[in-house]
Amino acid sequence: MTDSSIVKTKYWHLLDDGRVQCDLCPRECKLHEGQQGLCFVRANQNNEIVLTTYGRSSGFCIDPIEKKPLNHFLPGTPVFSFGTAGCNLACKFCQNWDISKSREMDTLADAASPEMIAKTAAEYNCKSVAFTYNDPVIFHEYAIDVAKACREKDIKTVAVTAGYISPEPRVEFFQWMDAANVDLKAFTERFYHKITGAHLEPILDTLKYIKHETDCWLETTTLLIPGENDSEKEITQMCEWVVENLGPDMPMHFSAFHPDFKMMDYPATPSSTLTMARDIAMKSGVRYAYVGNVHNRDADSTWCHQCGELLIERDWYELGKWNLDSKGCCSNCGTEVAGVFESQPGNWGAKRLPVRMSSS
Repeated sequence: MTDSSIVKTKYWHLLDDGRVQCDLCPRECKLHEGQQGLCFVRANQNNEIVLTTYGRSSGFCIDPIEKKPLNHFLPGTPVFSFGTAGCNLACKFCQNWDISKSREMDTLADAASPEMIAKTAAEYNCKSVAFTYNDPVIFHEYAIDVAKACREKDIKTVAVTAGYISPEPRVEFFQWMDAANVDLKAFTERFYHKITGAHLEPILDTLKYIKHETDCWLETTTLLIPGENDSEKEITQMCEWVVENLGPDMPMHFSAFHPDFKMMDYPATPSSTLTMARDIAMKSGVRYAYVGNVHNRDADSTWCHQCGELLIERDWYELGKWNLDSKGCCSNCGTEVAGVFESQPGNWGAKRLPVRMSSS
């Protein structure tokens, strides 16, 4: 690792006992000199919190925007995606655990400045850059600098996040994000405490903040795990809360779990559970509900909530019929569709293109 990958941060304060408390997220890690936080990438060096992975990535790849997943943000366009190492949650089901739980700097094989990322994304005609694979909250400074560089080139930025961030850094972070998919992992404190090592209320606060205090486009994803967060009662409570607090136009994604990391003894989610969740969402007033990690054209497509017209046909990550007019309204009845749309969809499709940046 080079010294340039270590940068000072500002969300911390000294404690009376000589430790330093990190104030980036609700975990509030209290660290002695040389200790790292649970996230692995923020540490106490010389009595201040530093980010140790600035400019270092676990890899870069161009994905379809629908893979984030975002269905109402520049459909069909390519997104330049990357992550770093570490995470500030401890999800037992993590499906990117080799990255998010990595304690090896060898994981960070690629080095890139914010300006280099923006330049490369532009060269590949990407409409946006996504912070994904692990949570961008923990590389707060790097993500914001990348977003600033992208904005200069008219490239949008996307945060794929669990939303576990404290109020003050949350304001700075989301003012630079154009879209976010927040993992609403469950709707009980029991699940968050037992399965993720975090708490539910800060996530709900983040969702309300993004929706009502920023211009950042918002969608949520819930990975349904058999026996843990897939009951009709819990899903109903979640969807009713979303409609009441975030409005009926915020898209919800329900994804299938497959055994991974520390939950290998759990069964995969049956497709019927995803269908049930989507039905509950629609009955609760959610206008746009989708399923993920399974093949279901109807449940992946966008339909007009007013007249029932097929608006955006999706077959996995391939787009088919497009029935939005140039203003993002239903071409049949004129009802406005919530989202960020261009006059025509992109044609990136399901392609996945790894990109290797120069190492240093």
